[in-house]
Amino acid sequence: MRDVYGATSPRSQQLRFHTQTAGVSLTAAQPLNNVVRTAIEALAAVLGGTQSLHTNALDEVLALPTAQAAQLALRTQQVILEETGVADVIDPLGGSWFVEALTDRVDAEVESLLLSIKNLGDGTSMTSGILRGIEDGWFISKIAESSFEQSRALDDGERGIVGVTRHLASLADPLEILRISVEVERDQVEKLKSRRAARNENLVQETLKEISRCAGTSENLIPPMIAAARAEASLGEICDVLREHWPAWREPSRF
Repeated sequence: MRDVYGATSPRSQQLRFHTQTAGVSLTAAQPLNNVVRTAIEALAAVLGGTQSLHTNALDEVLALPTAQAAQLALRTQQVILEETGVADVIDPLGGSWFVEALTDRVDAEVESLLLSIKNLGDGTSMTSGILRGIEDGWFISKIAESSFEQSRALDDGERGIVGVTRHLASLADPLEILRISVEVERDQVEKLKSRRAARNENLVQETLKEISRCAGTSENLIPPMIAAARAEASLGEICDVLREHWPAWREPSRF
């Protein structure tokens, strides 16, 4: 971070990261299996030293989580914290030949990927490579390639998903999913109207203008966006200002 990217502050050189369990691993078939998947992923995150963790609810693939599913997602973290002791140890997998080999592999592949991104631009600036990768659809193509490879592996039987491609028999009862009534939607719309009517509109517009001004320069956009949020400007209003300076992204045609 210091030698390659020029980070000068000790804090900016620290590895601090958040982990969310993989939504892509959740299945609509036999959804109770998702509890096991999420628990394994959460444990892996803690073993890896994550500073914060979000565990997905078992029914997120079907609808918004029920209160019971959300509580179970929370309890998953609490069981790991209170009943396993893994959070009491620094780098509990340190010294494992397998984990160390995987770490070296990830390090090498990440460095190679970062170099590829840099070379998309002028070869010296990571920012120019990122912008070119977005504009040319390079990033979205990599995501599509990964998705295709996973689908191919499933179709060819190289990997399986319990309850989807293997072990299909199930005795589990269907889950009760959360259903949002029309009344809830109407109530939320009315609350939003009341909120907007009560806020200081002049202050909102001032903060949005400051975002617009900063967007036309190289200044940091985060402080004016925080000020706008505190003035109760909506996310949509903030994004509308940004769209005045930058066009919305459109996926380019690729063959």
